[in-house]
Amino acid sequence: MKPDDELCLCFHVSMRKVQNFCRIEKPQRASQLSECGGAGTGCGWCRPFLERIFESQKRADSSPMPSADEYRKNRAQYIREKNAGAAENS
Repeated sequence: MKPDDELCLCFHVSMRKVQNFCRIEKPQRASQLSECGGAGTGCGWCRPFLERIFESQKRADSSPMPSADEYRKNRAQYIREKNAGAAENS
């Protein structure tokens, strides 16, 4: 994933924006990343990735992220599974 690719697809928050938010605001918890344009408060798909960015900023270590296409495809699968689970619980 490149810095200008959208990390939060619901609210169109780029990875660069989240990284800059971490660098400037220095959040104490990953959940505070929601203050960055609402990231992570929509479908929930990006939360694990937000946590990875948060942790890597704390460690100054950047683990590889998936490509933007792979990220979108995996999110689509996540949404399908989430909707299927909700339908089963109805």
